[in-house]
Amino acid sequence: MYFTRDHIDQLEHLYKINLINSVSGFKSANLIGTKSKNGTSNVAVFSSVVHYGSAPPILGFVLRPTTVRRNTYDNIKETGYFTVNHIHQGIIEDAHHTSAKYSSDVSEFDMTSLEEEYLNEFYAPFVKGSPIKIGLKYVEEYYIKANDTILVLGEILDLYIEERLVKEDGFVNLSEAKVAAINGLDSYSVPEQNKRLTYQRPKSKLLE
Repeated sequence: MYFTRDHIDQLEHLYKINLINSVSGFKSANLIGTKSKNGTSNVAVFSSVVHYGSAPPILGFVLRPTTVRRNTYDNIKETGYFTVNHIHQGIIEDAHHTSAKYSSDVSEFDMTSLEEEYLNEFYAPFVKGSPIKIGLKYVEEYYIKANDTILVLGEILDLYIEERLVKEDGFVNLSEAKVAAINGLDSYSVPEQNKRLTYQRPKSKLLE
């Protein structure tokens, strides 16, 4: 199939959203945990968490326009802390349900089988049983004018990884934890590691 920009703009709304959300490829599947100042916890699924640097260790994610209430964003701005928790095969259905729009006084932890967990006095809740749990402090944000979204950056303060997943060189094997990935908005896959390659250097000449 071939789509011009004019054709894309004229597509039915849901079809267009599904199409454009799918073509970028598989994305990370994470639950972001926050807690309001009044103590109400929140957890929501995000597919936009990206690594932005290792020194200091920075992760970022994108929020849709804040023309309506966004509990995750509001809690982060109020408290300065949030967690990123990898979604694994056993919690996919509950994790996906956190995309439902609950009011700010309702915790998604209470509406699913997901359990909140507090570690080392970190303010925001982690997701119990997640193989990789990351505690972050809000650093800064960037407004993206092109589509009225916000890129939020956070610095990693606490990192919890199941020991068996961390290899001798620091590589974290997500496949062994059956960590999920998202295709589009609502299709979940559990990838298997196929091949890990060595660091590449320039060739002296083309191979015959």
